[in-house]
Amino acid sequence: MSGYLTTHVLDTARGCPAQGLKIDLYRIDADSRVLLRSLVTNDDGRTDEQILPSSDFATGTYELVFHAGAYLDACGTPPEDPRFLDVVPIRFGMSQADHYHVPLLLSPFGYSTYRGS
Repeated sequence: MSGYLTTHVLDTARGCPAQGLKIDLYRIDADSRVLLRSLVTNDDGRTDEQILPSSDFATGTYELVFHAGAYLDACGTPPEDPRFLDVVPIRFGMSQADHYHVPLLLSPFGYSTYRGS
């Protein structure tokens, strides 16, 4: 089995999937940070494709960057200057060829994540 990476973003303040949220995936190698791809969440708060498909999978350290501020602005969440949560980076390791699922539960003033299934 080859590994791959997925996510699911839920807007816990509004009680719905976070549609239209931009996500960047980076690979971290020592002191370098390489952008692998950018995707946007669909109506279900997921990406239409795996964030990192099995054909591109390699073990190592990665970072998902969720553009929460732009999403909150688009939803009409009252703006702050600066916004409390703008860009949410989650750095994690993938140590074996497996399905890694890194969801984000998001609100204007907090977030959480975990290794899902």
